Amino acid sequence: MATPTKLFSLCSLLMASLFALSSSVQFDDPDWYFWFPLYAAACGVNLINGVGVLPSKPINKIAKAAQWLGVFLFFKVVVEDSVYGIAGFWSLDLKERVVREKFGSGLVVNSMYLQLKAASVQKGHVKRKEKKGTKYVECGMAILVVVSYGMSFVFFVLQKGEVKS
Repeated sequence: MATPTKLFSLCSLLMASLFALSSSVQFDDPDWYFWFPLYAAACGVNLINGVGVLPSKPINKIAKAAQWLGVFLFFKVVVEDSVYGIAGFWSLDLKERVVREKFGSGLVVNSMYLQLKAASVQKGHVKRKEKKGTKYVECGMAILVVVSYGMSFVFFVLQKGEVKS
């Protein structure tokens, strides 16, 4: 996988568009200063890797920073949910803000993990035995796209985007 495959590039571009939309709606959030940089960084990394620009050290650093920020925000939301008893850890009720934030931070963490894994494969930093795992990166990105767009479809179309205040 010296260059990104078409499937990986398409999935990266789809994730970039989802993260761009997510970052654009964060300014009405009380803690937008956490969420906007998270989604903007994830959008940038996916967009750059999606158009076929080879990953460089700055892009990988941004991906790692976004991944760690996503982990921090995931735990922040889980603690907030457990302290206030809002929805529960395993809840998929997207009407609740904490569930949407947990889902979004999880998407960023997984996307950045797959982007970093793809960058290491492209640079040739994998052992011979692990070359078989490069298809898992493609499949992982495809699964991430299906899950993220599927959950968005459920929320906006089936639940009509109604949120609890």
